[in-house]
Amino acid sequence: MTPEEPTPPAGDDRQVAALVDHLFRREAGRLVSILTRHFGVRNLHLAEDVIQDALMRAMQTWPFTGVPDNPSAWLLKTARNRALDLVRRGSLWAGKQEALVPLVEDCLQSALTSPPPVFEDEIRDSQLRMMFVCCQPGLPVDAQVALVLKTLCGFGEREIAAAFLSTEAAIAKRLVRARAFLRESGITTDLPTAAELEPRVDAVLQALYLLYNEGYKASHGDRLLREELCDEAIRLAGLLAAHPLGNRPETHALLSLMQFNSARMPARVDDDGSLLLLAQQDRSRWNRERIRLGLEHLAASGSGDTITRYHLEAGLAACHCLAPDYASTDWARILALYDHLLELDRSPVVALNRAVAVTRVHGPREGLRALQAIEGRSALERYHLFHAIAGEFWLEAGNAEQAQACLRRALELAALPAERDLLRRKLAQCGPS
Repeated sequence: MTPEEPTPPAGDDRQVAALVDHLFRREAGRLVSILTRHFGVRNLHLAEDVIQDALMRAMQTWPFTGVPDNPSAWLLKTARNRALDLVRRGSLWAGKQEALVPLVEDCLQSALTSPPPVFEDEIRDSQLRMMFVCCQPGLPVDAQVALVLKTLCGFGEREIAAAFLSTEAAIAKRLVRARAFLRESGITTDLPTAAELEPRVDAVLQALYLLYNEGYKASHGDRLLREELCDEAIRLAGLLAAHPLGNRPETHALLSLMQFNSARMPARVDDDGSLLLLAQQDRSRWNRERIRLGLEHLAASGSGDTITRYHLEAGLAACHCLAPDYASTDWARILALYDHLLELDRSPVVALNRAVAVTRVHGPREGLRALQAIEGRSALERYHLFHAIAGEFWLEAGNAEQAQACLRRALELAALPAERDLLRRKLAQCGPS
C-alpha cells in the first residue's frame, strides 16, 4: 500500500475484501515467484498453495484485527509459517522433516529479507523472470501461457477459459499437465541463456497480451474495467522492452497497442458506470499522453522486417485514437488491417471484429454475410459479443425481430452488469416485442 492509501479499519469487510483482491492480483504472482525461487520449480504447487492460504487467512482475520502496515510482508510471513507446517506434516517428506525444517526456515527467511535479485542481463523483476521459466519449449504454447496466467497473474480457470474460448475443465487439465511437466523435468529457476530465452519471448508476449485484455474487458465479476491489470501488463512489457532480448519490434508493437487502448479507458464508462460504445465516447477525456506513448512505441516497432498481430492491432487502435470524431474513422483502412490480421490469425474473434468493419464500409447485410462465413463459428456460440454484434447488424438492417432474438441471446450469455445494461438499452431500441 502506498502512503496515500488509507488502511481500512477493522470490521470494514468490503474494503478488506477489495484490498485482498488487489493484493491477490498485484502480489500473488510476485510472492509465488519469490517462494519458487527458493523451493524450486518442482514445488511450484507448494508455493501456490501457501500463498493462496495466506490470502484466505487475510480475508478471515483482517476485518477483525485491521490491515497490517505492510500487507505484503504479512502475507509472505504467513505463507512461510504455512509452508513449515506442510513440511512438518506432509507425507511427501515423511522421515525427512528433521533435516528439512531448518532448510525451509533458512530459505524462507532469505525470501523475507533478501533484496530483489539482479538477474542475467538485468532482468530484475521476479515475476517476469518466472514467466520465462514457465515458458518451457517442451510445453505447447497454449499450456505455457495458461500456466503463466494462472501461477503468476492470478487468473482463475474461468478467466483463462474465456481468454482461449475454451472450457474450465479443459483449462484445468491443461494446467495439471503443465505442472506435471515442470515437476518431472527437473527445471530450475535459473534464468536460461540468451539463446534459450529467445524462443520463449513469444509466449511471454502472449501472456502479457491476455493479461492486458482481461483488464481492458473483464470476463466476469462486477467491474468492466480492471485498470490495475492493464497497468501491470504495461509495466511488465516495459521491463521486457528495456531488456536487450526483449527490445524487439513486436514488444514495442504490443506496448503501443496497450497504450492506445488505455488512452480510451477514461471515456469507456459514464459517471453512472454505464458502458459507452466508441461512437458515444467523449474524446476529450482520452488520455493524450498515452496516445503519445502509443505513437512512440508504434514508431519503434517499425524497425524489423516482420509484421506481427501486435503491429496490426496497434495500427487498428491508432486509427481510432487519431480520428478526431467517430464520423472521421477510416473504416476502409481498418478493414484492410483486419484482412491482413486474419491472414496471420484465423481466430473466430478476429473474424468477428472484421465483420464490424465490413458493416461500416459495405453495410449491415454484408456484415451479416461476414458473420455467417466465419470459420469455426461454433466457438462463438457462447460468446455474448457474437450475438450482440449480430443483433446490432439486424437492427441496422431494419429487422427488429431478428435483432431482438440475437440481443436476448447475448443478454443470457453476458457476464458483466455493465454489458447487460447496454444490451437492455439496445433491446429497448428495437421497440415492443
